[in-house]
Amino acid sequence: MDYLKAGYPVSRTRACGLLRLAVSSYYYQCHGRGDELPVRSALRRHAALRRRWGYRRLLVLLRREGLGDNHKRVYRLYRAEGLQVRQRRRRKQRLARGVEPAHAPQRPNERWSLDFVHDRLASGRSLRLLTVHDDYTRECLWIEVDTSLSGPRVARALDYLTELRGRPASVLTDNGPEFAGLALERWAHDRQVQHRFITPGKPSQNGYIESFNGKLRDECLNETEFLNLSHARTIIEAFREDYNENRPHSSLGDLTPSEFAAKIARAPMGAPLDRPNPPLAVETIVRKPTSTNPALSF
Repeated sequence: MDYLKAGYPVSRTRACGLLRLAVSSYYYQCHGRGDELPVRSALRRHAALRRRWGYRRLLVLLRREGLGDNHKRVYRLYRAEGLQVRQRRRRKQRLARGVEPAHAPQRPNERWSLDFVHDRLASGRSLRLLTVHDDYTRECLWIEVDTSLSGPRVARALDYLTELRGRPASVLTDNGPEFAGLALERWAHDRQVQHRFITPGKPSQNGYIESFNGKLRDECLNETEFLNLSHARTIIEAFREDYNENRPHSSLGDLTPSEFAAKIARAPMGAPLDRPNPPLAVETIVRKPTSTNPALSF
C-alpha cells in the first residue's frame, strides 16, 4: 500500500481496490482486550495448586468461578504464562487383532479394579499402596497404605469396603501373588464375587486402574516426599478425597466422580443416563482355582 501511494498518484481507495483489500481492513487497528488479568491470575493460582493439570481441566475450574471464556483464548494465555505440562513420550503398542471386547460396566459396583503402587519414604523404606477403583463411576474407593500388604490384608480391606458400599459383582486384578493367592480366592468364593484376571504381562487390559494409578503417581507421589507412614497415609487420603470430590473427569463430561455417582443415585429407575465412553477392546480371562479343597470349589 505504501509503495503504491509513493510511486503512483492514486488514492487510498483506489490502491485498496487494486490490491483487493477492503478499505475497512486498511484502517482497522487492533484493540487488545483489557480483561486478561483476572484470567491470567486465576490460571497461575490454580496451576500452582494443580501442577500436573493441563489447560482443559484448569478451564473447568475457571468456569466454576464464573471466568468462562473461549477455550482458544484460555489456551493462548496458558501458553503465554508458561504453564504447559511436559508429557513423557511412550512407546506405541500394537493392538491385538481378533480380541473380543470385554463387557463394559453398566452400573456402580459391577466391577472393581485392584492394583498395587510402589513408592518410598524419605528414609528409603519401601511403601506399598493398594488402590481400589469402581470402573463405572470412576471413583477411587480406597487406598490401603503400608510398608507391606499381604493377601489377607487385601481381603480385609475388601471386607471393609463391602460394608460401606455393598458387594461388587466382580473384581479385576493382575496375576500377582497377593491376588492369585488362597486368601483372595477364599474371599471371592465365600461372597460369591467373580474374580477375573488379566492376561499376564498385559496391564493395558486393566486400563481403568492403570489410568488412576498414573494420576496418583503424577499428581501426588511424585510431588510429595513422605516423612513417615502416618504422613503418607494422611497425604494420600487427602488426594483420594480431592480426586473424588474436586477433580473433573473428562470421560464423565467434566463431572467429578462423586457428582456422577450422585447423578446416578438421583435418576429414576429406567431413566437414560449419560454413561462414560466405553473402553477399548480388551480381553480378560477367568482364573480357575487350583486348590483341591472341596470347600473352595465353584
